[in-house]
Amino acid sequence: MIIQYPQELLDEVHQRVAGCNLAGFTPGQGKLKPDLMLVGEAPGRHEEVHNIPFSGASGKELMKMLATIGYNRESVYITSVVRQRPYSIKKVTDKKTGAQVVKKPNRTPTRKEVLAFANLFDWEFEQVQPKIIVPLGNTALQRLLGSQANIGQLHGQLLKQPIQHAKEDGSGYELSTTNSLLVPMYHPAAVLYSRKLEPTVREDWQRLGKIVKKVK
Repeated sequence: MIIQYPQELLDEVHQRVAGCNLAGFTPGQGKLKPDLMLVGEAPGRHEEVHNIPFSGASGKELMKMLATIGYNRESVYITSVVRQRPYSIKKVTDKKTGAQVVKKPNRTPTRKEVLAFANLFDWEFEQVQPKIIVPLGNTALQRLLGSQANIGQLHGQLLKQPIQHAKEDGSGYELSTTNSLLVPMYHPAAVLYSRKLEPTVREDWQRLGKIVKKVK
C-alpha cells in the first residue's frame, strides 16, 4: 500500500522547502499496523525515479537483512523523515571533452529540511501505528530522539521512551506524552561503505528478530 498524504500537509511541506535543493517525492509504502516501521533518511536517485522507498543499492541490502528475520517489503512499512531527494550542485570537468558538467549528487538533509517534513511524518506515524520503530542511521534516529542520540551507541538496543513530535507553531520539536518502542539500526548504506560493519549489522538484525517475537 502506498500512503496518501493530506493535501494540506503536502502544501505545507512545499512552502517550507521552497528554495531547498530537493527533487521528486517518494511516499511511504507498506503495511499499516505492522510489526516494524523502517525509517530512513531521505530518498536517493533511484527512489526519485521509481518512487519506491529503499529500492536502490541500500534497499537491496535492507531487504537481505529483513529476510534474515522472516520479513519482506510487503510485511513492514518503509518511509523516511524527508520524502524528497536532497542534492548538492557540483560543477565538474568532463575528462573526455573538457566541458563543464553540472552534477547533482545525493547529500544528507539539513535539520531545516527534516523539520519541514515533521508534521507530515507525525501524521504518517499516527496512520501506520507500528509495534516497533526502526530508525536507520543518525538522521532518522535524531529526528525521533533528539540531536544527542547516536546510532553508534544505540544500535541494536530496544528503547522504550517518548519520541519527538513537531510543535504546533512549527518552530521545533517536543516529546510525546506516551512511550514508543524503538530499535535503532545502522543505515544499510553504512554496510556498503564499510563491509567490516556487516557482522555487527547482522547481529543487530538477529537481535531485532528476537525482540519482535517477544513484543508480539
